[in-house]
Amino acid sequence: MLKIGLLGCGRIGQVHARSIKALDEATVVAVADALPDAAKALASATGADIRTADAILASDDVDAVVIGTPTDTHFDLIQGAARAGKAIFCEKPIDMSVDNIRTCIEAVEDAGVTFMTGFNRRFDPNFAFLRARIAAGDIGAVELVTITSRDPAPPPISYIERSGGLFRDMMIHDFDMARFLMDEEFVRLHAVGSSLVDPAIGAAGDVDTAAVILTTAGGRICQISNSRRATYGYDQRIEVHGESGLLRAENQLETTVELATGSGFRRSPAQHFFLERYEAAYLAEMRAFVGAVTGGTAPDPTITDGLAAQILADAATLSRETGQPVDVPRI
Repeated sequence: MLKIGLLGCGRIGQVHARSIKALDEATVVAVADALPDAAKALASATGADIRTADAILASDDVDAVVIGTPTDTHFDLIQGAARAGKAIFCEKPIDMSVDNIRTCIEAVEDAGVTFMTGFNRRFDPNFAFLRARIAAGDIGAVELVTITSRDPAPPPISYIERSGGLFRDMMIHDFDMARFLMDEEFVRLHAVGSSLVDPAIGAAGDVDTAAVILTTAGGRICQISNSRRATYGYDQRIEVHGESGLLRAENQLETTVELATGSGFRRSPAQHFFLERYEAAYLAEMRAFVGAVTGGTAPDPTITDGLAAQILADAATLSRETGQPVDVPRI
């Protein structure tokens, strides 16, 4: 039984706690949060102890930690967990600084601990099956990937101000998905962005509507579009065009019921947000982490995948600010 310490008891911490509770191979033994009420609520739901983060890292009865705290705390927690010999699951982004991520990679490698980056969308059953069909050669060589990701509504401005920007906070998932599907590194990108949904987002120095075109050394192309607003629900779609066909993963709707009348066809809206849309993915992701730790297998996605996505997010931020295409730094 893998004994897990959960660092961060907010929304994502609660998601991971539910996933761990559904697994026979793992249990949450301790939780920590800067807000006492959040820690108390999750401790009650899991039967875990409430401890400080430092105490969890020092605890002999904790084998692994799940880090779901604010991004600016990740660096110190990763360093401490690695020194303590704990396996680490860390939510994206690992850190806003590429240099800090490289330092974390060194710490993890020196300690020889398992580290998995929380890119849950790789574990979505539909996206995972789509990638498997690419690998099986169903559409031949991939030529063009199109990723659409739109939230139902923007987060609070207080969140926007510390998020690192849309490319590092929101599109970073799509950068990882692009690498996951293309299986070839991108060497150049061009990003554009605007504040069309909420002027306050622009006033905070961010954008809420953005698009990026990425290219590989071989000339293959990926298009990513993001918006902080989708009136019809959580919009998550992928299309992959290859030399001999096309693969497509559509939105998950609230129901599969369709109404047909003389005025046309009507379907249900897309599922509301990520909690519903990616529930199965979060469970599969945590099962993969536990399996990697207990089975001694290589985790996927790795800490280097987290670095690669951050490099792309930084490059997109620079491209949007300068209005020019940017060469992607090597991983």
